[in-house]
Amino acid sequence: MRKALRWLLALTVLIGTLSTAGAATAAEPGATGPAGTTDIKERLLSVPGMSLVEEKPYPGYRFFVLTYAQPVDHRRPAAGTFQQRITVLHKDVARPTVFYTGGYNVSTSPGRREPTQIVDGNQVSMEYRFFTPSRPDPANWSKLDIWQAASDQHRIFTALKRIYPKKWISTGGSKGGMTATYYERFYPRDMDGVVAYVAPNDVVNKEDSAYDRFFATVGTQECRDRLNAVQREALVRREPLEERYAAYAAENGYTFETIGSLDRAFEAVVLDYVWGFWQYSLLQDCDQIPADAEKATDEEIWTSIDTISGFSFYTDQGLAPYTPYYYQAGTQLGAPTIRFPHIEKKYVRYGYQPPRNFVPREIPMRFQPWAMRDVDTWVRHNARHMLFVYGENDPWGAEPFRLGRGAEDSYVLTAPGMNHGANVAGLVPEERALATARILDWAGVAPASVQADPSAARPLAKFDAKLDKRDVQREPALRP
Repeated sequence: MRKALRWLLALTVLIGTLSTAGAATAAEPGATGPAGTTDIKERLLSVPGMSLVEEKPYPGYRFFVLTYAQPVDHRRPAAGTFQQRITVLHKDVARPTVFYTGGYNVSTSPGRREPTQIVDGNQVSMEYRFFTPSRPDPANWSKLDIWQAASDQHRIFTALKRIYPKKWISTGGSKGGMTATYYERFYPRDMDGVVAYVAPNDVVNKEDSAYDRFFATVGTQECRDRLNAVQREALVRREPLEERYAAYAAENGYTFETIGSLDRAFEAVVLDYVWGFWQYSLLQDCDQIPADAEKATDEEIWTSIDTISGFSFYTDQGLAPYTPYYYQAGTQLGAPTIRFPHIEKKYVRYGYQPPRNFVPREIPMRFQPWAMRDVDTWVRHNARHMLFVYGENDPWGAEPFRLGRGAEDSYVLTAPGMNHGANVAGLVPEERALATARILDWAGVAPASVQADPSAARPLAKFDAKLDKRDVQREPALRP
């Protein structure tokens, strides 16, 4: 009886939410919530399935942390729900809205993504399904795929469109840029524009020669030589450094059941070193790399590897929060494999390990090679109002999205010298103005001066050092 009641309650919530969503497109810009209220919190909480976690003050905005009841399986909405965490940075219902996801957890502190600053709008941010606490219980991992996640975004958008009736732009960086692209592929009528930052596009998982070509030319020869030498030296000194690693793991209670052994984890950290440098550092940071690896102390080698790659990551404790990413990498997204021509084969025991090695064995995985081919084909021939921004020195940009015949008002731009934190502000002036003008136009807020002369395009909101933090956050391990 209790199971039946729970099932009926879940179905009622979902039907109510879908009914609200169906009415969204008919809502007037000045529509109010229950009993004519115009208070934004009440209007948000009038959405069936929406709950308030907390409200945090910020000058000029109202910021809400919320949860929203989502179907575990959008193809069978009555089969159960989970609570998905979202945030709303509210400015004004008369302003456009930016829909952001990083593809991982959502920050519960107020923050403004670059397109939000450009259009001076509202921002809705979504936590990706299966990242805790937005994980169904029990977790049916087969329901973690790009279509289900896109459908999460579609339901959130449809539910909130009646509150925020102006134009919407989706955005995200790295895995979030991928997410924004997949959302556009499956629900191309939702958004008025897409700004995807540093989004990898691994179309054929087994063909990764583009990454090898990237690492052969990125930066300068001097910088590449320094990095390669430190990476090689860490493997040459495997025995003493692994002794230190074992002590470090024991001191912190780290274990290695998922990856299989401390030895596997050690090599994975070391092999991430060069990639990690270019992903998060700039060419000028090469001065911080030991200049003569063979003469460097064990402490210097350890510190350089740990600073860039992080010896804690491939432990069970380090991997656990990112199980959803590695599951997706091993089932749909793909993962890069690169060669190490500067390291003798005798020093490399495992090479780049597959995502399967980073996911607990009790979770079944099967790769779907058609998933990325489908998205890539769609983008090439159907992209509309899409902007892709890459960093010249970011390894993940070695396999970018590309545009073909059929793409309309869409662009792929590269910021010179930038890493995984590349953005519109880092583009050359002409391209920065173009990108800014297109974003303003897609959002329906381009001033007459910009419409007449796109080179005059500027962000509409003033830069806020706290809200608009631009530095890319260094994360350990090889992941977008």
